[in-house]
Amino acid sequence: MIANYHTHTARCGHAVGPDRAYVETAIQRGLETLGFSEHVPMPFPDGHESSYRVPLRLLDDYVQSILSLKAEYRNDIEIRLGFEAEYYPDLFDAMLDRLRPYPVDYLLLGQHFNDSSERVYHTNPQLAESALIRYTDVSLEGLKTGCFSCFAHPDLMHYIGPKRIYRREMTRLINGANALGIPIEINMLGMRERKNYPNPNFWALAGELGASAILGCDAHSPEYVADPDNLREAEAFAARFQITLLKDISLRRPF
Repeated sequence: MIANYHTHTARCGHAVGPDRAYVETAIQRGLETLGFSEHVPMPFPDGHESSYRVPLRLLDDYVQSILSLKAEYRNDIEIRLGFEAEYYPDLFDAMLDRLRPYPVDYLLLGQHFNDSSERVYHTNPQLAESALIRYTDVSLEGLKTGCFSCFAHPDLMHYIGPKRIYRREMTRLINGANALGIPIEINMLGMRERKNYPNPNFWALAGELGASAILGCDAHSPEYVADPDNLREAEAFAARFQITLLKDISLRRPF
């Protein structure tokens, strides 16, 4: 691994450690690029702030910290400023407008919910075919905006219905990402915490369809930036499904 674009900070409320520690761990473990991708503050019209996102009051602090580290460590590692964001059609333009004042290098699509009501988290087991179709539709619509550089944990949706329906919709999702030239992520947090993702059924299909994939640490603690044990397991997982891993990706500026 020479690049990781999925890194959080303590500001989201469910990660720990100083920003500097993530950078120094990345350098120690041989990374050439470290992208920070904190959960974007969504502009909910009622002023609500999600408990798992960086609060709006800490947005400037996040940006300035990453830019300061970028300058300080410029001779040791390339640091990129990014965000992980859902695609909610009703809030997307306002979200981009909120970020425009900042020199954002990239966005990761992390579709944790199907819509801005954020009622049902996608790792909760779901039987409804309509939920899986909606997940595929909204994710592809988001990717088609051209604002996202990578699709994080594309297999997050924990669908427990018929396998033929899952295969049909995930074929549509993977083919759509392929057609747009957007890589998908094998998520190392899901692997180390034994979540419902990475989903072997999804990645067997991704291998069949020739998907472009990259490993993402999804680090919520400095120790998980390119963790050697986690990395070995992830590489073996990719090899199992004949996934050719990208070492790096081309970033798309969102605006």
